[in-house]
Amino acid sequence: MNVRRHHIPVTVIAAATVLGLGTLSACSSDSDAADADSGGKLDVVASFYPMQFLAEQIGGDHVAVTSLTEPGQEPHDLEISAKQTAQLQESDVVLYLKNLQPSVDDAVAQSEIRTKVDAASLTKLENHGNTGHDHEGEEEHAGEEEEESGLDPHIWLDPVRYAQVAEGVGKALEKADPDNAADYEKNTAALTKKLGDLNTQFAQGLKNTDSKVFFTNHSAFGYLAERYGLTQESISGLDPESEPSAARVKELQQEAKADGVTTVFYETLVSDKTAKTLADDAGLKTDVLDPLEGITDKSKGDDYLAVMESNLTALEKALGAK
Repeated sequence: MNVRRHHIPVTVIAAATVLGLGTLSACSSDSDAADADSGGKLDVVASFYPMQFLAEQIGGDHVAVTSLTEPGQEPHDLEISAKQTAQLQESDVVLYLKNLQPSVDDAVAQSEIRTKVDAASLTKLENHGNTGHDHEGEEEHAGEEEEESGLDPHIWLDPVRYAQVAEGVGKALEKADPDNAADYEKNTAALTKKLGDLNTQFAQGLKNTDSKVFFTNHSAFGYLAERYGLTQESISGLDPESEPSAARVKELQQEAKADGVTTVFYETLVSDKTAKTLADDAGLKTDVLDPLEGITDKSKGDDYLAVMESNLTALEKALGAK
């Protein structure tokens, strides 16, 4: 099958600082900000769920938030409709993650929205490679790694990085709507505290485990693994729908035995066929580790915080937390 590539240019790093607000196109004047069309509220368009959650939590009653990605839709596959493009043009603020959804990037670049907030510019992105593993004898994987390696966009799965993005979003909303700046600041502080508490839960819960290695359907959890001293081994790399080689599957089977891996994780928005096949062949269990690209009726929780807590429980069980 054709592998979709989501390369993130190295130039993003150069532009990024922990709270690189200089990269925001927040050009709105104070008077214009008050002219929101949704009942006096600031119209905010979010590219997909993690951005929507930030906008709703920080914006509160002062914003009307719309997501371009429908619940249950795989965000990488999004193609913006003409109606969504028009909606984007009429909004006051757009919150997106550059290079995750190419059609969104194109629409944002062509729009005249006063405040464009790129989450990738608000924290530091890293290259986690194709699978996050480092072993010898991988010449046959070199072509695959060259195709898929690049800066990892899944920053929202690390509560610390996500909190950095939240702070940047808060400041952008304060600038776009200064009349309600105090509320945005208060809401941002409340959210970053919750994310700080979540980080503490993960750090404590995963500190002492029988194994530090976990298998996933695709490389969504590189930042989370790095944050908590774990090793992510993915079946399919950064693209959730790419198919692994036979050599990669054999390698994972061998590693499962060597590292005491008990579980192959799959996710709610992508087929679990490959994960279950690997698990059956290697005598492993399967469970859900949600990359939180969208909330559906299959999600183990009704918002970001609840689903992340479910992810922690799943990891603790699979890794043998003590």
